[in-house]
Amino acid sequence: MSIASVAANSAASSTLVGGASASSSGSAASNPLGSLSSNFNDFLTMLMTQMQNQDPTSPMDTNQFTTELVQFTSVQQQIQTNSSLTQLINLTQGSSVIQGSAMIGKQVAVTANQLSLQNGAAGLQINAPAAETVNVAITSDTGTPLRTATLSVNKGLNSWNWNGADNSGNTLPDGAYNVAVTANGASAGNVSVPFNVVGTATGINKSGNTLQLNMGALSVDFSAVQSVLNGG
Repeated sequence: MSIASVAANSAASSTLVGGASASSSGSAASNPLGSLSSNFNDFLTMLMTQMQNQDPTSPMDTNQFTTELVQFTSVQQQIQTNSSLTQLINLTQGSSVIQGSAMIGKQVAVTANQLSLQNGAAGLQINAPAAETVNVAITSDTGTPLRTATLSVNKGLNSWNWNGADNSGNTLPDGAYNVAVTANGASAGNVSVPFNVVGTATGINKSGNTLQLNMGALSVDFSAVQSVLNGG
């Protein structure tokens, strides 16, 4: 492998798209351009040493070190592109946080397999493919049945609200609970019915390179938001 390849690849490997580092130690991980510059100086020093000690009867091929210089330039451009992309991602996320803050305090419908009991209330939007009877099952994290309900729904969008009471009438504490909606299909067994979880948006936070919408104890990716409803 050429001198430039070793030095350039060392610098390039310390930078990934989105600002993630492939190495957890040294300045190379935090400043890949600085590392590349240092490696480039080492390359020039080694190249000059080679030229000074080359065999006059068999001089170095100029195409070789020209190609190596091109390799360094290519790696430098890649690192600068990654850095610019990281800045763009951060700016975009910052703008999304500002826009998303307008949702706080409003009722939103999201795609999730949990609903959030907030101030003793939670809701579902059930999108039934046909007029039928559906079963709503709310369970704990361990799968313990807490609340079941059998509903007669119309084709299309239907609403169902939960007051936080379990099957025995006991009031459950606010929190996130597993939920499933099924209907008796033509074949044996139950079939899933699509639904959205309805709750109040309470906050926004950044998790890695994604933005999360908080609905009380429930946190979902922004891509799960289906609609913002009237009122709060």
